[in-house]
Amino acid sequence: MSGGGLLVAGTTSDAGKSVVTAGICRWLVRQGVKVAPFKAQNMSLNSFVTREGAEIGRAQAMQAQACRIEPTALMNPVLLKPGGEQSSQVVLLGKPVGELSARGYHGGRQQQLLGTVLDCLDELRGTYDAVICEGAGSPAEINLRRTDIVNMGIARNAGLPVLVVGDIDRGGVFASFFGTVALLSPEDQALVAGFLVNKFRGDVSLLEPGLDMLQGLTGRSTYGVLPFRHGLGIDEEDGLRVSLRGTVRESAVSPPVGEDVLRVAVCAIPLMSNFTDVDALAAEPGVVVRFVDRAEELADADLVVIPGTRGTVRALQWLRERGLADALVARATEGRPVLGICGGFQILGEHIEDEVESRQGHVEGLGVLPVRVRFAREKTLTRPEGEALGEHVAGYEIHHGVADIHGGQTFLDGCRVGQTWGTHWHGSLESDGFRRAFLREVAAAAGRRFVPAPHTSFAALREEQLDRLGDLIEQHADTDALWRLIESGAPQGLPFIPPGAPA
Repeated sequence: MSGGGLLVAGTTSDAGKSVVTAGICRWLVRQGVKVAPFKAQNMSLNSFVTREGAEIGRAQAMQAQACRIEPTALMNPVLLKPGGEQSSQVVLLGKPVGELSARGYHGGRQQQLLGTVLDCLDELRGTYDAVICEGAGSPAEINLRRTDIVNMGIARNAGLPVLVVGDIDRGGVFASFFGTVALLSPEDQALVAGFLVNKFRGDVSLLEPGLDMLQGLTGRSTYGVLPFRHGLGIDEEDGLRVSLRGTVRESAVSPPVGEDVLRVAVCAIPLMSNFTDVDALAAEPGVVVRFVDRAEELADADLVVIPGTRGTVRALQWLRERGLADALVARATEGRPVLGICGGFQILGEHIEDEVESRQGHVEGLGVLPVRVRFAREKTLTRPEGEALGEHVAGYEIHHGVADIHGGQTFLDGCRVGQTWGTHWHGSLESDGFRRAFLREVAAAAGRRFVPAPHTSFAALREEQLDRLGDLIEQHADTDALWRLIESGAPQGLPFIPPGAPA
């Protein structure tokens, strides 16, 4: 017998689907329910590697953590990794299967994946008491409905009730709720059970007359009003704007343990991927993290981070065009700390041979690390562990570039020359002892009297964050009604709201 299920859709991208899904998952697991997350198709440059070596969206990995289970490829069978305005790498069941234009994907390939997606969902529902699915964008994108496999397409095929989340902080939430339902076909509307208001500020009693009117207009209930809370992002995928105000960077800032703060500048390179790597730095009391795109913004930085990217050669050109490349070389020459992660590590090397990602062949790097990079067609997807700076380190690797290192000191899988460091390992800074040791080196090189806090646990901060999401659902949603939806499906006899989907 299949377990229960629910699809969390949204009126827009960034309405809060990821955090609501994680919150429902954490609330359920605290009730003793065996639950798993699912997102049929994810478009994201923030990805993660599962223990079996599969690449999935980081949001689903965090949702699995909310469920207190290991993430697997079943939870995100299709991952699209943008490589530009018009094309994306398609990752199927954790492995890359090629590049497709948006027209090519929506023109036929997407619909072909529906069977695979439904098989994954069926397997999860056969294993867990409940599967909480996350949609993408809006279910009312009428131009894409025919080939949809992530919103109403999967809800219809799997018989899932749908909860629509709206961000009231943006304004227009009532029109968005009504319009979302009114642009769906009668068959799709029959699955839309109701609404969840997200990011509400103020007195709920002032909102209630509008919710009553909405129920009168649509015949559908509002399942909760979640108050606005800072710092509740969970590695969402909609872009840099989300990351800049997400996760721990919005938490209450603790005073530094030492006399000085440490300033970290992260180069906001094009197609930036896994920029969540720096969240662990921002979790440290006294560490100030900001994203920058101008050379003068590096001047007062104690550490500059070049993060990962899905376009290493394009990012290198961008750094040169903006004068950042010269500033980075000058920093390295002066012995001022620079850390390159994945694509950032490759940029710091001598040259790149790329016939895979950019297809530009031989490209000169910044030349500050003794590394030559060749792009292989096979993608490296691993979860390495090791030791650096006398501390245990764990991370994950997602890259096509193969590094030939011929000098410097060993640093994880990469190397170090002076105060310039490079590695392919994402997530290494989440290892608390290693992060503290690294920051001590940076502070010494920068001449800062900064002292890492002795007891900061990034994993514990993540758990606190997920518990706060669970608390939001438990305290501000109609959990009895939510459970009925998950267990029994959408209520019968929901009215049709005209005009419905265009023919």
